Amino acid sequence: MVSQESAFPAELDEIYQEVILDHYRNPRNKGKLPQADLSSRGFNPFCGDEVVLEMKLSPEGRVETSRFTGQGCSISQASASMLTQLVKRKSLDQAHELSELFRSVMQGHALTGEEAEQVGELEALQGVRKFPIRIKCALLAWATLDDAIKEYKAKR
Repeated sequence: MVSQESAFPAELDEIYQEVILDHYRNPRNKGKLPQADLSSRGFNPFCGDEVVLEMKLSPEGRVETSRFTGQGCSISQASASMLTQLVKRKSLDQAHELSELFRSVMQGHALTGEEAEQVGELEALQGVRKFPIRIKCALLAWATLDDAIKEYKAKR
């Protein structure tokens, strides 16, 4: 059996760290979204990380715009930044499927080539699995997305 340490060579960890830090320092789609169709707030009481996710849908029901605000560690904020990029032009069901895929990755699922293409830069967060306490940080934005979708569908 291959240990998780050897599954992530030091060079790969460095590349992943650079991607995470870039999203943390230069967050994509950060800010409020007036007149959002979906909105939800996620909070991790163990570390104080917070993500507020807002999305505007196209008439066809695809994510037209996605923004977030929040505060917390580099993992939670980078994950939120990546989420806002990945869900663009996706249906809510596709966004939820992406969330489920990312959740499975955090639980140890090894990505296939096709899945790696689907998650894009989010793959950089795979290294977080080595630090179980940080997995909740990586999943905070995705849990918030799932809550927003659930609340939106319940209102319809």
